Amino acid sequence: MRVVVAPDSFKGTLGAAAAAEALAAGWRAERPDDEVLTLPLADGGEGTLEALGHDVDDSCWRSAAVSGPDGRPVRAAWLLLPDGTAVVEMARAAGLPLLERPDPLGATTRGLGELLAAVVAAPGVHRVLLTLGGSATTDGGTGALSALGARFLDVDGAELPPGGGALARLDRVDLSGLTPPPAGGVQCLVDVTAPLLGPLGAAGQFGPQKGAAPDQVAALDAALARLADRLGGERDAPGAGAAGGTAYGFAACWEAQFVSGAQAVAAAAGLDEALAGAALVVTGEGQFDAQSLRGKVVGDLVDRAGRAGVPVAVVAGRVAIEEDGSLPVQQALSLTELAGSVDGAMTDPVRWLSVAGSRLAREQSVTV
Repeated sequence: MRVVVAPDSFKGTLGAAAAAEALAAGWRAERPDDEVLTLPLADGGEGTLEALGHDVDDSCWRSAAVSGPDGRPVRAAWLLLPDGTAVVEMARAAGLPLLERPDPLGATTRGLGELLAAVVAAPGVHRVLLTLGGSATTDGGTGALSALGARFLDVDGAELPPGGGALARLDRVDLSGLTPPPAGGVQCLVDVTAPLLGPLGAAGQFGPQKGAAPDQVAALDAALARLADRLGGERDAPGAGAAGGTAYGFAACWEAQFVSGAQAVAAAAGLDEALAGAALVVTGEGQFDAQSLRGKVVGDLVDRAGRAGVPVAVVAGRVAIEEDGSLPVQQALSLTELAGSVDGAMTDPVRWLSVAGSRLAREQSVTV
């Protein structure tokens, strides 16, 4: 029997690759003769590099020294896939954990631009997948674009300092020196539908998560509106507000396209090819609920497995939806129930994922 083990990360406890190995170990303990393929997945945010680095043979890790969101140096990794696709994770260069303290007005994406400059100059790079989860910034991507040669100027012709707050003084934009995107284009992997502006936009919805007080949220929203007035582009496009408006900035200046992170990672990892001929696919995440089936990793996998005619089993830290005839999965196991408590499941997730894998394998043995 061929089994595909393709979970998302169990956020806060275990990455997708470790979760896949634990589930697979439990399965193999019960059914050692089965072919078990581990294919960890991600939604295009943090963890995407590890997932694709595990899944894609002959992928190559690279890194560059760049400026962090507060200007301090960091070393940011990126991944080159065999087809010439470079996978760049924004959080590696401008992620919230890189700040000693939140700086909603001053945090900059400049390091992302420095990383992208190194990426597009590297031999063999044809296309960029840019993952936008976990950012510390709300500067509309202007810091990154500045590092790539764009100039954001005040009324006196001076370049603005870093951060979204400074965009309140933006007078004009000079893109004449902007490094062009790679020939194969740029795709921004997004898992939100936020527009650039308004209460559900980059500042309104996500600013407080980055430490912005209400007056700072209002100031950042007004600053991003000023940027949109100068750049044009689709400020209302779903996803434009991702990563503090970085998605908008790269769409307006680098012709980037927005794509579902879960779908792009699944395609790059070769999920459809892995499902061909499989008897079962096992997936998982921290919490399996109604939102899981709406464009997230598990939902995209369920759709793909349905088209391939492969049944799905879900293992989650917590299952928060009823398992009935309408649920598009064969089975849903809760680690909390297996361990007897939330604390038990979170304290030793590898153990309980292995237990879940063993249980699924035993039950499969009964049905075949």
